[in-house]
Amino acid sequence: MPRRRVVKKREIQPDPKYKDILAAKFINCIMRKGEKSLAEKTFYNSLEILGKKVNDDPLTVFKQAVDNVKPVLEVKSRRVGGATYQVPVEVRYDRRISLAIRWIIQFARARSEKTMQERLAAELLDAVNSRGATIKKKEDTHRMAEANKAFAHYRW
Repeated sequence: MPRRRVVKKREIQPDPKYKDILAAKFINCIMRKGEKSLAEKTFYNSLEILGKKVNDDPLTVFKQAVDNVKPVLEVKSRRVGGATYQVPVEVRYDRRISLAIRWIIQFARARSEKTMQERLAAELLDAVNSRGATIKKKEDTHRMAEANKAFAHYRW
């Protein structure tokens, strides 16, 4: 966080196929070692698989999956008088999206399907149906915030 001036938020160009910014962010998070074309191929193929399973527009299903995974509350560590408290705070909108994207990709990589396209499609399908590891992560985050509601007055 610089002291002199405010950092400008960078504009993300929408993805080439769907012209959607959320899809572009997702592709950028899938990408490893700068191989964007491989990340795009993975994302588009997984949406194709997802569209066949759901018989609906894959982009709307993808957006629904991300919406289901977005957390509302999280805990942040706050040190007060030698003790560290887990203080529940509301999550900013940009951070909600980035956490949801990160969790979906993380748990998709940990799945046991053969290809990354199948893993990602399965994880998105689980997120749409409100089950699976990403939804469990969101619920655990909310549960932790609820359990530490007593320390909410330490919010800054």
